Amino acid sequence: MSDSKNGKGAATMAKTEFIFEPGQHDITITRIFDAPRELVFKAMTDPKLMPKWWGPRDHWTKVDKMDVRPGGSWRFINGDSSGNEYGFHGVYHLVNAPERVVQTFEFEGAPGHVALDTLMLEDLGGKTRLVQQSVFQSVEDRDMMLQTGMQTGATETNDRLAELLVELAKS
Repeated sequence: MSDSKNGKGAATMAKTEFIFEPGQHDITITRIFDAPRELVFKAMTDPKLMPKWWGPRDHWTKVDKMDVRPGGSWRFINGDSSGNEYGFHGVYHLVNAPERVVQTFEFEGAPGHVALDTLMLEDLGGKTRLVQQSVFQSVEDRDMMLQTGMQTGATETNDRLAELLVELAKS
């Protein structure tokens, strides 16, 4: 099943696009950013910039740990206005600047359900195509992630990243 948040199908890609097929273990997220690949990579790997865009709009983000290198680890905490906090963590397996990052992703509220994320950034001559594939251990894990509202959160996260990239390009 494919779900386009902008209602215009896969050809437009002005917004975040999700692809998930029945019975498969993965989710693919695609988005085109109006910024050079090096700037997108910087925003996605700089611990000072992460809190400015990572997570839904109504949540804050704290970077607890972010050692962007093969074997390095990361941990972020999201929080809301009601005082709820949600931890996420993983390990970097490959960091090939500015085009690829492979890392694990685990929501601490569901320990043991680890996904392998591959982030690819394609240079489109001043713009960047982001393709992120998350592979889950089972179809059930993948479906559980889809049921959490991750599409809304990922869309808001990518919208916030696009806004930050506009700011960064001006400075």
